[in-house]
Amino acid sequence: MADFPIYLVDDDDSVRRSVGFMLRTSGYTVHPFENGVEFLRATAKLEPGCILLDIRMPGMDGLEVQQEITARGIAYPVIIMTGHGDVELAVTAMKAGAVDFIEKPFEKAVLVAAIEEGRNRLADANHRHTKRDEAKLRLNGLTPREHDVLEGLVEGYPNKTIGYDLGISPRTVEIHRANLMNKLEVQNLSDLLRIAFAAGVGEKE
Repeated sequence: MADFPIYLVDDDDSVRRSVGFMLRTSGYTVHPFENGVEFLRATAKLEPGCILLDIRMPGMDGLEVQQEITARGIAYPVIIMTGHGDVELAVTAMKAGAVDFIEKPFEKAVLVAAIEEGRNRLADANHRHTKRDEAKLRLNGLTPREHDVLEGLVEGYPNKTIGYDLGISPRTVEIHRANLMNKLEVQNLSDLLRIAFAAGVGEKE
């Protein structure tokens, strides 16, 4: 793991210390950065690794840093760290190419799994295809209406907007949402979106 560096970008010193410690005890090499500007200044000298990026930072937020990373042609996997209520921002990040997003506070196992997914994506494009096939298979059991609701959620729309677009009530949207979460065996919106993005839901042909 030491040969796969982690670039931890977060303006919160306590997060850098706690997450850094968590990763070092798992065998990773961690390089902390206080903000996006500091990280971007260092990119030319960095070895390929995984970027662990906080979404809410002063000056230059995580989405802006991600955009700049993409503009510079840096193809390192990005994992977004979000606070409660930032799922809509995480959706934007995933559409921009982030490997995954994790909500604070997160467990060590969740963080390590996300990083390993990033490592696999960097090392093996075939792994991505396998993950996509698995996710698509899981979505096969959804009804057409549940697919419609899922696509609305991927767009970051609230139940009311999804209902308006589909010509159904917000309450009916809630029922479809609960049904598809039950079928996919997920407990929260984050896990639901993770499967949807892995399957390519919402991607333009």
